[in-house]
Amino acid sequence: MARLNDANVICHFSHSSIDQMADNTCHYGVNMMLAHSGLPEGDKTRLYFPADVNQLRGIMKAIWNDEGLRYVFTTRGVVPFVCTEDGAKVYGDDYVFTPGKDEIIREGSAGYVVSYGDILCRALDAVERARAEGIDVGLVNKPTLNVIDEDMMQKIGQTGFVLVAENQNLNTGIGSRFGTWLLERGLTPRYGISAVEKGGEGGVHEHIPYHHLDGDSLLAKIKSLA
Repeated sequence: MARLNDANVICHFSHSSIDQMADNTCHYGVNMMLAHSGLPEGDKTRLYFPADVNQLRGIMKAIWNDEGLRYVFTTRGVVPFVCTEDGAKVYGDDYVFTPGKDEIIREGSAGYVVSYGDILCRALDAVERARAEGIDVGLVNKPTLNVIDEDMMQKIGQTGFVLVAENQNLNTGIGSRFGTWLLERGLTPRYGISAVEKGGEGGVHEHIPYHHLDGDSLLAKIKSLA
């Protein structure tokens, strides 16, 4: 109804991942891309998932007065600051968020991992280790989940592989759409998805390796694609 009436609403969901889910048996209701299910013509709905607290701050400053539905997702788990190769914060005091734009965290020529939210730091760990082993893989942060960045699609789609690593349902997350976006543009890299695909028991940090979203698992996936 908010979309139908062209309302301007900000919604914050604070437990939007599988990390720190100490709630006994869990069905993992991680289907936030379903918020992007309205008819596309004229839809201003935007979904945002920052990679660290500094990016969250930048996102809120940028989108506060935007029109339409704005969903902002965060986790209950703590994540580290995203840093450059020399240790500086990517999202420092001078960071300005641009809605709809994907962001290069590491450049690469062999292929790219695309991630966001609390999985980005795990993906960065895997990417750094892959690079140390001679695989020149890059990393892209996609903080605006439901907008296609055409320039970034061309950049990463012309490399050898693309891996989407995310904290969402395998059937309904970005990964389920990203491959189609590539094909629609005539881009055919090898393609893979690492996402939530099975139910789980109670736990805290255990959920991440359980779904093969830890650094070791993502490194293995990168190697299989590269």
